[in-house]
Amino acid sequence: MSAKKTSSTPQKTSRFVVHKPVFIPTLIIIVVSVTLALLFHKESEVVFARMQDFVSEKGGWIYTLSVNSFILFCLYLAFGKYGDVRIGGPDAKPEFKGIAWFAMLFSAGIGNGLVLFSIADPVRDFIDPPRLAPDADPSLIAQEAINFSFLHHGIHGWAIYSVIGLALAYFTYNRKMPLTIRSVFYPILGDRIYSWMGDAIDVVAVVATLFGLATTLGFGVGQINAGMSHVFGIPSSLLFQYGIILAITGIATISVVSGVNKGVKFLSELNIGIAVVLFLLVLFLGPTAFILKGYIQNIGSYLHNFVDMATWSGNYGESNWHNNVTLMYWGWWASWSPFVGTFIARVSRGRTIKQFVLGVLLLPALVTFLWFSAFGGTTMQGLIGGDYALVDAVKENISTALFVFFEKFPFAIIFKILGMLLICSFIITSADSGALVVDSITSGGQRRTPAIQRVLWASLSGIIAAALLTGGGLNTLQAAVTISGMPFAILLVVMCISLLIGIREDYTMEQRRAKMKQTESYKASITKIMREEDAVTTAKENNAELSNGTAVESDTTPSTDNGHK
Repeated sequence: MSAKKTSSTPQKTSRFVVHKPVFIPTLIIIVVSVTLALLFHKESEVVFARMQDFVSEKGGWIYTLSVNSFILFCLYLAFGKYGDVRIGGPDAKPEFKGIAWFAMLFSAGIGNGLVLFSIADPVRDFIDPPRLAPDADPSLIAQEAINFSFLHHGIHGWAIYSVIGLALAYFTYNRKMPLTIRSVFYPILGDRIYSWMGDAIDVVAVVATLFGLATTLGFGVGQINAGMSHVFGIPSSLLFQYGIILAITGIATISVVSGVNKGVKFLSELNIGIAVVLFLLVLFLGPTAFILKGYIQNIGSYLHNFVDMATWSGNYGESNWHNNVTLMYWGWWASWSPFVGTFIARVSRGRTIKQFVLGVLLLPALVTFLWFSAFGGTTMQGLIGGDYALVDAVKENISTALFVFFEKFPFAIIFKILGMLLICSFIITSADSGALVVDSITSGGQRRTPAIQRVLWASLSGIIAAALLTGGGLNTLQAAVTISGMPFAILLVVMCISLLIGIREDYTMEQRRAKMKQTESYKASITKIMREEDAVTTAKENNAELSNGTAVESDTTPSTDNGHK
């Protein structure tokens, strides 16, 4: 490994510390993409749409097969013989407490999708069921809609994060390698990760991350704009959305400059706090019993239909629903995975593999299911009862759905303001943690870089979002993540193989060392016992000689007994 390690050493310019073979190609790709999107609005929308169709039709099966495999892989590692392996070594201690750790990984991983799609997705699938007839039993359609929301926002997506997060954490803290995507491939590529191969891997990761962040930012500012329009009467416009992007990027920049332990941690805990308050308000001011019963039923129905939904592709029908919805989500999760996985790895030192998988794969999914059961489940109750106000909202603009939903509750203005605050805080957390990760990858794994460098990446995500919104809006954003996520989904499969090889090698070596220590300890014990036995034997022989000597001396000593008693 050391032979070519210098090839990935970051170069220091006047104000930057960067690894040029990654930094420069990434900038070129981003600048070219943004320029084309701005100069050729209509053409770029058509190009993105055609590329999305090609990826979905020709490579959709790759998404489906790989994402399902990641779940099995994570469960195997967690509950197999490697489950007790600790990230950072046997003596490593967690840097963050459990609540802070979960808050950061959940806030970085879920983004504003939890807020935007918890209403819009179930409503969309209720009015246009992907697999049921529109005139089917409304209760069955509602359950199917919730099931697919669980599929798209639950275990599958977090399995993607778990794979890359665990792989990066293991090779960074157990193998002492740089915190970059290339490090994970060392068991397969060896020192070639420090050549152009490793550079290419990191470039793919950074580009996917920036497009994923831009997509989230684009969706988020649209929802914030819709909320302000709905609540305060501010008209929706691209110019106003540019202003929101500028404001969010500015706050994210301040956070990213302050670092993980201050800005990012504070915003993550703020996210969870606002989300808990909003959830409790909906739970106790809404149909409480219905939500709690629905949570249990929804999980049961989801698990019952798990394999069927997870492998369904609509192959025998004419609908493009699977390509446009499910594959878009898999691409979105995959495009986010480099930055979320790297961020999770950075804050997960000291956890065992089992703790990591439970905390990253299962716990976030259960929390997401609870949120969707409250927001989506309450929405389904209204639709079954004939209240179609949310249907009109989703058809007109999905970004307004959440705020129309809040009108059902007393003091709706409080709900709406909390909702906008939650969207903002989720987006800011995603943007700042994403900028930290991109900065780390493009600097060759450095954790401390100049502040201006982190500002650059935080700003670029906002610029890309603005360009994509200009060049086609939400459709272009959706196409961008489906396209950019595909190459990284393939890398994730190879990553699983590499991680398994690495863990197996280290585990086998550790077992051998343990056996050697046990053998040495056994030999030492035997030697000690033999020495003790020799000492006892020698002592007995000495005592016997002394006894014999005493007896001989007694026999030769004249008797003083004169026969008297």
